[in-house]
Amino acid sequence: METENKRIIEVNGIKMEIDLRTAKVIDNYKVGDYVKILKKEYNEYRSYIGNIIGFDNYKERPTVVIAYLKSEYSSASIEFAYYNSASEGIEITNLNEWDIPLKKSTILEQFQKEILKKEQEVAEMKNKAIIFEQLFGKYFENKQI
Repeated sequence: METENKRIIEVNGIKMEIDLRTAKVIDNYKVGDYVKILKKEYNEYRSYIGNIIGFDNYKERPTVVIAYLKSEYSSASIEFAYYNSASEGIEITNLNEWDIPLKKSTILEQFQKEILKKEQEVAEMKNKAIIFEQLFGKYFENKQI
C-alpha cells in the first residue's frame, strides 16, 4: 500500500518499501560520466575505467552504453559494454580519482605499439600477396577460376 511518503519498488525481484522523506538517490549517471566497471571474464572479475557514451532508450530494456579501457601488460584497447536490467556479470559504480593507476603516456604508448604491430602485419600480408602473384600467378592465367 503506497502512501504520500512511502512507495514500494522492486529491484531485481526484491520488493522494498521506501520512505520518500529519508530516501536519497545514490547514483545518478549521465552521458560523459566516468565510471568504474566490474566485468566477469571467465571465472574472475576485472575492474576497468569507463565512460558512459550513450543511452539507448529501448522500450523493453533501456541500455547504458559504456566505452571502457582494457589495458593489459603490453596492449590497450577500447571495448564496449551494454548495461541494462538483464545484464549479468557486470556492475558499474562511480569512478574515484585514485582508481586510475596508469598514466596517459603509458596507455598511448601501448596503443602505439599496437599500431606498429598491425602495420607490420599489413606489410607482411602485402609481401605474401606479391610472392603469391610471382609464384602462382601464371598458373591462374590459363584457368577459368
